[in-house]
Amino acid sequence: MARYLALRVAQSLLTVFLIVSTVFVLVRLAPGDPAAAVGGPTATTADLQAIREEMGLVDSVPQQYWHFITGLLQGDLGLSYSFREPALDVVLDRLPYTITLAGSAILLTALIAIPLGVFTARRANTGWDLGANIGTIAGQSMPEFWTGIMLLTLLSVVVPIFPASGFTTWPALVLPAVTIALLQVALISRLVHREMATNLAAPYVTVARSRGTGERALTWRYAFTNSSIPVLTALGTRFAAMLNGVVVVEVVFAWPGIGSLVVRALETRDYPLIQATVLVTSLLAIGVQLLVDLLYPLFDPRVRVGKAVSR
Repeated sequence: MARYLALRVAQSLLTVFLIVSTVFVLVRLAPGDPAAAVGGPTATTADLQAIREEMGLVDSVPQQYWHFITGLLQGDLGLSYSFREPALDVVLDRLPYTITLAGSAILLTALIAIPLGVFTARRANTGWDLGANIGTIAGQSMPEFWTGIMLLTLLSVVVPIFPASGFTTWPALVLPAVTIALLQVALISRLVHREMATNLAAPYVTVARSRGTGERALTWRYAFTNSSIPVLTALGTRFAAMLNGVVVVEVVFAWPGIGSLVVRALETRDYPLIQATVLVTSLLAIGVQLLVDLLYPLFDPRVRVGKAVSR
């Protein structure tokens, strides 16, 4: 177990290092001048040159990369160009908002998608199944920005139940969380349905039924237990993706999380802020995936860490 954990942590750290290094190069290859974004339209050539020297942008890219790596090892990701504060501090200030939003959305998804998928799998080829299929296809077809704008218009403008933007009170969390969850419910419920239908038709369930096992036990103790690993993996993957920034939803609802911070960092070519955001979100996403891997044995005793988990 300890060896497996050490190997997974080492793989995760290597992955994060490669991601951050790639982003470091890509942002410098992208068009745009950070000095011009900081100096504004009235900045002279001399002003821009002074800003570049202050930012360390007059050094070659390998020199900048060396400074970045040595700073990273000391926990220093540089000063944000636009906030004039340590970039890591700016990201960590916004992180709780994104975790709150992503956590609420994935919890809402699990509470709706799992019972819905089990319910429709138990009623395959019925009107319930057909209705659920139509609903989930519709859910997957609606872009998040469109869903968000519709919910915003209906429940904040036409019927002012929830706040339209920001995060000043807890009700402000409802609309952005529901917007994200609608798409995820459609995806996860179809996965639960497929896995449950396969397991409910498996021979071991037929044998258990012939021995008098109740339908509730067949559904949850037998079929759902064997369906839980792909469902858990999917939930973990979706949650990790949300931590990387639910950009569209955060912009629509003016949510003060990492997604909206990334947009601002890209607009201003704020290299330290982009790099800090990528580093923090990558660590979180890979940490979530690692946690999901470690939870496998709890849901399926057949799994043995270091063997079955790596499949």
